[in-house]
Parts: sequence; C-alpha cells; structure tokens
Amino acid sequence: MSLKCIVIDDEPPALNLIRDYISRSPGLLLLDTFKDTASGAAYLAQNEVDLVFLDINLPNIAVVDQATPAEKKPMVIFMTAHKDFTFDRFQREAIDYILKPLDFDRFSRAVFKAADYKSYKMLHKK
Repeated sequence: MSLKCIVIDDEPPALNLIRDYISRSPGLLLLDTFKDTASGAAYLAQNEVDLVFLDINLPNIAVVDQATPAEKKPMVIFMTAHKDFTFDRFQREAIDYILKPLDFDRFSRAVFKAADYKSYKMLHKK
C-alpha cells in the first residue's frame, strides 16, 4: 500500500530534505511539492492525496483543511522549527508533528503512524 503525498513548505532546504526522505521511503509516492498553501489547496481540491506534509508556519494553513470534503481529507503531518509551537491553528487533528531540522528516523515514525491509520480506516470501512 502506497501513500500518495504532497509537501507544502516555503523553505527550499526543507523541501529538498523531505523529497530525499520520501524517495528513501518505499511506502510513499510524492505527487508534488508546493511553496504556498494556496497552490497546495488548489491541488488537493483536484486530486486524491493520502498525506500532506505541511509547514505549520505558513500563512493561511486553514485553506488546506478546507480544500477537500470531510470524507476525502488527507492525513496531515505538521512540520515546524518551533519546539513550543501551539498546534491549535488547524481545525482538525494531525497524524503527527515533526520538528525541524528533520531527522529521518523521526520522519519514518510519523510515516508509519500515517500508514497504520490508513490501514485501520480501510479495515473498518468494510
């Protein structure tokens, strides 16, 4: 089972690193990357995505949550450089939160959580 994912982050070093991590993760398929929430939300409105890696410090992150109907909402893994950031800016729960600079082991644990959650949802959908 592959998780189709996108990345929304305005920092080129972070985008490059997460692209590398995704390429090293056999269960992930990177569909696209975006430098702003409006572009990412527009993509989400037109495409089926399982997982979004989202920099929580971007402006207007609520548009990402509003881009898809509830039954098609992708899972979200937030990324932030601020250890004591409050995560209540988003309307719903995230699968996980990753601190920057990103670490591959921590990234992998977050991805496993997302894969487990997707499996659980598929199992209980029947």
